[in-house]
Amino acid sequence: MVGMLSAPAVMATASGPKARLVVLTDIENEPDDAQSLVRLLLYANELDIEALVATTSTHMRNEVHPDSLRRIIAAYGQVQPNLLLHAPGYPSAESLLALVHAGQPAYGMAATGPGKDSEGVLRIIAALDRADPRPLWVSVWGGANTLAQALMTLKATRSPAELSRLLTKMRVYAISDQDDAGAWIRRTFPDLFYIVSPGGYGAATWGGMFVAVDGLDNSTISTKWIAHNIQQGRGPLGAEYPDVAYGMEGDTPAFLGLIPTGLSDPDRPDWGGWGGRYELYVPALEAMDPKGFNGNVPVEAETRPIWTNAVDTVTPYTDSPHGRAITPGPRSYSHFQATIWRWRDAFQNDFAARIAWTTQPPEKANHPPVAGLDHADRLTVTAGTLFQLSAKGSSDPDGDSLSYHWFHYPEVGSWKQPIPAKGAENIDRVTFRAPMVTKSETAHFIAAVTDKGTPSLTRYRRVIVTIEPKR
Repeated sequence: MVGMLSAPAVMATASGPKARLVVLTDIENEPDDAQSLVRLLLYANELDIEALVATTSTHMRNEVHPDSLRRIIAAYGQVQPNLLLHAPGYPSAESLLALVHAGQPAYGMAATGPGKDSEGVLRIIAALDRADPRPLWVSVWGGANTLAQALMTLKATRSPAELSRLLTKMRVYAISDQDDAGAWIRRTFPDLFYIVSPGGYGAATWGGMFVAVDGLDNSTISTKWIAHNIQQGRGPLGAEYPDVAYGMEGDTPAFLGLIPTGLSDPDRPDWGGWGGRYELYVPALEAMDPKGFNGNVPVEAETRPIWTNAVDTVTPYTDSPHGRAITPGPRSYSHFQATIWRWRDAFQNDFAARIAWTTQPPEKANHPPVAGLDHADRLTVTAGTLFQLSAKGSSDPDGDSLSYHWFHYPEVGSWKQPIPAKGAENIDRVTFRAPMVTKSETAHFIAAVTDKGTPSLTRYRRVIVTIEPKR
């Protein structure tokens, strides 16, 4: 018997307000910041970008380059009219240029203190002061001293209650600690929401953007793929995407999870998504690769819980030439970087499709499907019973055929043992059996809905199932 207890079976859709975003970037330190900016601008219709601040870092200690931000935005301005043919909401280049500012012009905490508020500092404070109930995400691609100065100024000029209210609005996602300001911020403001992989870069989740994984097809991060799909013959914005020097787009995870795909909830880093998965705890110093390369930034023991590395165990699926369209591959992987690379083909294809939007008319480009459910996204079932999950409410704006993949995400939710599908997992409606439990448990299930356009694009729905023990 298939059964479930839930809200009325109405079509559930993934929607919500745009995320507010401030970017701090040490652009021109090396090419990856420019790469990340090109990608970010292609999703400028999905996010409310409120500041783009050029900063220093341990890798570029005495320069800031707002001019490079302006150059890439100018290229975006050439293609913005064509982007609007594909989706509404792309801001003008002029409005984005007004958001470009310089941060602290020197390295680390030595560049902070009374009277050292830069344009970038003032922009962060103004964004926090804005009467907007949405969280303010600060995406730190380089050093964090501009953010540190903003917090220092707020602490000196606001009441404790007002400071606490403003800090509650802020979310920080830093790509490691690229100066000594990040550790200072976390020590000084212990309640601040902070995502980071501190320490050596070998212990960084963001490496999942570009690491070549043994045994997998890594073609979507290859130089050949990048040249063909992003750089060459892809218009003026694609031409601004530089070759990889050290690692492809190491900064991109700091905003990737804010893109509304139906997979992630930005306020729940432990739920996972394109930007990785993180758990809230105090990491051990030895787990941070403290002697590994990080540009000589001191590595300190953390003094409070932070959102940091979490491990996913992933068995990648492969396409089958005959029979069931997808089957589990021969190998499983357990790693913190897998929380990013497990989604990599999907977000790389999405990037390639968006670059095509800059030059192609809508009828010659692909657009993402709309993943839908024909039931609620929160269900309650009884232990031992069968229940169905259905993505039959999905559609595609281009009329493309759709493929489906339902799976349990065992690292998320209280029930950690895998719950396999009863039969094929690659159809729109899939049956699972609730495990036997002795107390109320939760399990997260993901529907990945992929079109058959070129490149194929994926959107998701998450269903959280509460499993109650038998009475």
